[in-house]
Amino acid sequence: MKLLVIVAFLLIVATQSGAAAELSAEKTTSTTPGKVPGAEQQATQESRWRLGFAFGYGLRTNPLVQSDDIPIVVDIDIGWFGDRFFFDNGDLGFTFADNDRVTASLVARVNSDRVFFRRTDTRFVSVDATGMPLSEAIQVEVPDRSFATELGVEILADGSWGQLQMTAHHDISGTHKGYELFVDYGYGWRNQRWYFEPSFGLSYKSEALNDYYWGVREDEANLALPAYVAGDGVNAHARLALSYHVNRHWTFLLVGEFERLNESAAASPIVDDRNVFGYFAGFGFRF
Repeated sequence: MKLLVIVAFLLIVATQSGAAAELSAEKTTSTTPGKVPGAEQQATQESRWRLGFAFGYGLRTNPLVQSDDIPIVVDIDIGWFGDRFFFDNGDLGFTFADNDRVTASLVARVNSDRVFFRRTDTRFVSVDATGMPLSEAIQVEVPDRSFATELGVEILADGSWGQLQMTAHHDISGTHKGYELFVDYGYGWRNQRWYFEPSFGLSYKSEALNDYYWGVREDEANLALPAYVAGDGVNAHARLALSYHVNRHWTFLLVGEFERLNESAAASPIVDDRNVFGYFAGFGFRF
């Protein structure tokens, strides 16, 4: 019920902002200074595809116990944008409001929490969860978790004040049956070919989502990995991105990221580190 109220609020904000922007546009279309004749026609003739890739070296730390960090060597960037429908690096969307001030879309996506569980190991340990020695070593395996398909609303707004992203997504695959609320704010500076953008935000994870990924079921527990039920919580994140545009196609990239897991997730016996760090340095190419 809480998610439905928040989604309804986001839809009202998007609709009202869209109506205001369209009314403003109607009043200023014929008198806007600097408007280039035929600019709209030229824009519609541009390719609907966005194709690119980045290669270099990066890493994302893994907060799970008995796990390996996630290397980043090549990152593919692919998207297709129609009049309403779009595909953007795995996300499928339908845009129902789009103007100079705000873009609002229905978006289907795959939950990203599952990515950490791809690089876990099985080990034998000789102490229990409290550190006391066991009579014999037992096998400990980090429980596996599945990807979840989620559907929700995404609102993007930008202006001279910066860029704002707000999303609300709910599981429609029946995997975790929870939801996530996300907000991110960024502000960019450009100096000739250099571009610098810091951003930060919060994401609220519902109890069902948090417990599915970070909890430990009774049938998964043993003396070294006790059962655990995770509640809801709020993650905090921040990002710094620096780029230098070499030419039309090539860009040099430096990116640093940080995420702090919520208290309930951090207290899980399968979590070793509450803080998740990431970085990447390399070159990007855009066709």
